[in-house]
Amino acid sequence: MSSGYGFRPWALGVRFVLELVALACFGLWAWATAPAPLRYVSVIAVPLVVAVLWGAFATPDDASRSGKTVIATPGPLRFLLELAVFFGGAAALYAAGSRTPAMLLAVALLVYHLLSWDRVLWLLRH
Repeated sequence: MSSGYGFRPWALGVRFVLELVALACFGLWAWATAPAPLRYVSVIAVPLVVAVLWGAFATPDDASRSGKTVIATPGPLRFLLELAVFFGGAAALYAAGSRTPAMLLAVALLVYHLLSWDRVLWLLRH
């Protein structure tokens, strides 16, 4: 396994925070777009569904996770799923009307993924 930026514990901590932010963005989007009677359910259900799907699909032996998985997923597909969750969170924030924070989040995600090139390459090769 690589010892580059993408696998360092502090970088994985940054990634975890970005994951939580993405899930919160999905919750904000659900709140902003759901009909009033469904807002409270939606704000919990949407991020929960995203998190469950996010956690179920993983590439075996990924050192940035436990290495275990419920549904073994090829690395390139896992990378696309990660992009969908991370940048989907930014898109959800944008759709909820928070355009400047959404753009800042997208830039932060782009920088994070560029700095984590070693992990990205690992995923693409597995």
